[in-house]
Amino acid sequence: MGIFGFFNKEKKETLDKGLSKTKESVFSKITHALVGKSKVDDDVLDDLEDVLISSDVGVETTLKIIKRIEKRAAADKYVTAGELTRLLREEIAELLMENNSQDAEHFAIPETSRPYVIMVVGVNGVGKTTTIGKLAYQFKKNGFNVYLGAADTFRAAAVEQLVVWGERVGVPVIKQKMGSDPASVAFDTLSSAKANNADVVIIDTAGRLHNKVNLMNELTKIKNVMKKVIPDAPHEVLLVLDGSTGQNAFEQAKQFTAATEVNALAITKLDGTAKGGVVIGISDQFRIPVKYIGLGERMEDIQVFRRMEFVNSLFGE
Repeated sequence: MGIFGFFNKEKKETLDKGLSKTKESVFSKITHALVGKSKVDDDVLDDLEDVLISSDVGVETTLKIIKRIEKRAAADKYVTAGELTRLLREEIAELLMENNSQDAEHFAIPETSRPYVIMVVGVNGVGKTTTIGKLAYQFKKNGFNVYLGAADTFRAAAVEQLVVWGERVGVPVIKQKMGSDPASVAFDTLSSAKANNADVVIIDTAGRLHNKVNLMNELTKIKNVMKKVIPDAPHEVLLVLDGSTGQNAFEQAKQFTAATEVNALAITKLDGTAKGGVVIGISDQFRIPVKYIGLGERMEDIQVFRRMEFVNSLFGE
């Protein structure tokens, strides 16, 4: 086995392990639902609907999947219960593709003018700062010059945590004193990054959701100030969601997509939950591509989302 084959195998094992709770405690129920069944009938579809909803796929997305399975079963005239898993895998993969969750090969940035600016949003506690640190590690490993901006100035812990990650990864962190204007931090970060020929800039932001108007105004202000340094910044607004919160993650996605123009998702903590189906539902309901998934605490425990690998890990090859 070549070195690339080894790394791909290692990534697959990490993904399989990270999604094992979802697979074992939720999707294995499909097998039990099929015991004694020779074909896909209404009872099987009702059981499948219950399984998908209980895995936090969401009601609307579940009904969409069930309708697709019904259509396939009718077109094929006779679908055995044993073939149901294959149909489910195919339909979910197709659904993810329709929602722009295109497979990426590795951690890369588009061929745009540098630096490529990522503004990261999300409520406190979802793993936002940790995700930024992991991304910085991956981008640096791929040869990119990375700068971090500590624009969550309302929590001293957030700034301190980002500084620790910067030291661990070996990338500069631009910060100001506690309570400083977040937009000012973003301005300083982009100015410094631009002057030092950075490839990637990742800006942390506050995770308060108690007042949507204030949140919207703050994020808009940060974006407008960024444009003074780099006219088309931010290139990416990455919303970080905690996969273990299930339906609560849907509500957070609703709030943040209303507050700012989110165009990518990172879903964290999938290794500690049986609610991995939330990846499917959120991608479908918000039509925003899932770009990264978090599968553990180590710096290496973040992966570029690949739909077929994700679906195969849930249902088996």
